[in-house]
Amino acid sequence: MSNIVRLIVACVFFGAAVALCAFSFWGWGILVLLFGGIILLSFFFNENMIISQYFLRKENSAKAEAWLLKITDYEKQLHKNQHGYYNLLIGLIESRKAPMKSEKYFKKSLQLGMKMSHNIALAKLSLAGISMAKRNKREAQMYLSEASKDDKNKLLTDQIKMMKGQLAQMDKQVVRGGYRQF
Repeated sequence: MSNIVRLIVACVFFGAAVALCAFSFWGWGILVLLFGGIILLSFFFNENMIISQYFLRKENSAKAEAWLLKITDYEKQLHKNQHGYYNLLIGLIESRKAPMKSEKYFKKSLQLGMKMSHNIALAKLSLAGISMAKRNKREAQMYLSEASKDDKNKLLTDQIKMMKGQLAQMDKQVVRGGYRQF
């Protein structure tokens, strides 16, 4: 459903709630007002994205992807503030299947912007992991330092420490005859 349609339906519900209260049907008026509030809330927080986040937390990426694929045109169906989060979720799902292909989604999510700093840190941490996989140490260090700055609530400190340890191990690896020896 388009965001414009959601807004119109919410306005109709609010108008009906006011009319019901004006005609002394207070119970029905409050109930219709609550439904209108839920519809207005779905304007700012898309239900498909909320359900896909739930399945990602439960480690069920197949169902999360199925719910995200129900959003056919995210520019029309989502509020402008949700575009970055949509690309972040797509990137997280894609990184489980093909990590190198998810880089464009993480970069686009950073470009579109997100309000929560830990989500920005998560995108930069994922980009650091992709850069490490590409053996690009300088870029990985840059993303790791930016991720540690953006992680203000210290939710990703363990992952950042682990990535820094893996980055230090990159220097110690010696390639002989096409095989890595530790």
